[in-house]
Amino acid sequence: MAIEDNLNAAPTPESAGTPPPLTKNQEKNEAKRKAKMEKFLAKKAAQEAKGAEATGNAKPKEKKAKSVPKPKDTFVNTTPEGEKKDMTLEMAGSYDPVAVESAWYSWWEKQGFFQPIADNGEISAKGSFVVTAPPPNVTGKLHIGHAMGISIQDALVRWNRMRGVTTLFVPGTDHAGISTQAVVENQVWKQFGKTRHDYGRGPFVDMVWDWKHKYGDIIMKQMRRMGTSYDWTRERFTMDDMMTRATKESFVRLFDDGIIYRSNRLVNWCHRLNTSLSNLEVEKVELPGRTMMSVPGYPSEEKFEFGVLVHFAYEIEGSSERIVVATTRIETMLGDTAIAVHPDDARYKHLHGKFARHPFVDRRIPIITDSEAVDMEYGTGAVKMTPAHDPNDYEVGKRHNLEFINLLNDDGTYNQNAGPYCGMLRFHIRKQIIEDIKAKGLYVDTTSNPMEVPVCTKSGDIIEPLMKPQWWVNIRPLAEPALEAVRDGRLEITPMASEKD
Repeated sequence: MAIEDNLNAAPTPESAGTPPPLTKNQEKNEAKRKAKMEKFLAKKAAQEAKGAEATGNAKPKEKKAKSVPKPKDTFVNTTPEGEKKDMTLEMAGSYDPVAVESAWYSWWEKQGFFQPIADNGEISAKGSFVVTAPPPNVTGKLHIGHAMGISIQDALVRWNRMRGVTTLFVPGTDHAGISTQAVVENQVWKQFGKTRHDYGRGPFVDMVWDWKHKYGDIIMKQMRRMGTSYDWTRERFTMDDMMTRATKESFVRLFDDGIIYRSNRLVNWCHRLNTSLSNLEVEKVELPGRTMMSVPGYPSEEKFEFGVLVHFAYEIEGSSERIVVATTRIETMLGDTAIAVHPDDARYKHLHGKFARHPFVDRRIPIITDSEAVDMEYGTGAVKMTPAHDPNDYEVGKRHNLEFINLLNDDGTYNQNAGPYCGMLRFHIRKQIIEDIKAKGLYVDTTSNPMEVPVCTKSGDIIEPLMKPQWWVNIRPLAEPALEAVRDGRLEITPMASEKD
């Protein structure tokens, strides 16, 4: 009954879905909202009507023709060489470096503005400032690095000249014998597919001189184009007759004074260029481990293994015992003259003073002890010694008075000291000798080994340490005064941390 009464009851506004009556505040806010909306709609309608009226009365815009820029007049220098520039011509509307810079330098040079200004033939009372410009190599054109260096030097020279100091800036070029030869050889090979040996010494030297004249002239023009304040009356080339005589004279004096001397030592030998190189001309290429590499002078498709340690055994003389050693250059074992062990290594104490037999040449190899060269914990604790082909082994050879056996000819083939491998190329021996060691049952294994390979920066050839008679400098008497100048503060090195170097 209660349920029926509820269903038949009159519905309330909430149950009928109609909203409840607004409060006074709500009615006030709603009125404001409607007023704002009416104002916005009226403003919008007015803007649309104004726009329609403007569109109906507007005239179509005429397209303006694009202005074509007037082509610049090409500057033509009419000033005779060495004459002062004609400044009566109309100045250009915009900066043109060719027009501004032309003609001046030849006039400066002719007037002798860059020659030392002396007072009655004497150096200025304010002193002198002389720079012999580091001569660029005639291997090619100057680059941005040269431009930067020359600009800094010239700024210092000009500043001192303006101070009234007697200044001299000497220009020149360097023959850079090895580098220039390498560049010319590469060019000849690319153009004609020939080597210097195909032409012979005389014709090839003529080619190098042609290269020097071409690029030497280009370099001189580049220097003048930069406006550098050189005294061109003193221009020199390192192979000029006067420079050659001065070099010989200096060489003899240094020898007489005991500064330079002759000695047979290890050098960095490049077989490709057939010359020794300084350490600065050798790049140490890092290998992460086993790497197959091509080598100049061999067929391009032929690869050789680098970045490995080859372990093999030497048989002890008079017994069946063996001693295992390792090397990254297995072909050099043909020049081994000792096996070094640590004097405290118990594994080898019974071998001290004994000999091993070389498997390929008639040679007894002494077993020596050396605490500096051998680390008991590294490898087998036994180290093969090739004094004539390794810098570390060279020092050991000096300490123990070992035999220094050179294996290499200048062209990269092995000589008669290599026994059955005489006449073979060094990296062909690398392949063959592993097979021969295996055949004799002396091979142990080959493991990957991160290492550095010395490479010639000029030819890309693999550098070999090789015993050669060379000229050396006794640097101690030259270094001591310089070190003393740093210690007493006369010479300051920046940053201070570099003084330790």
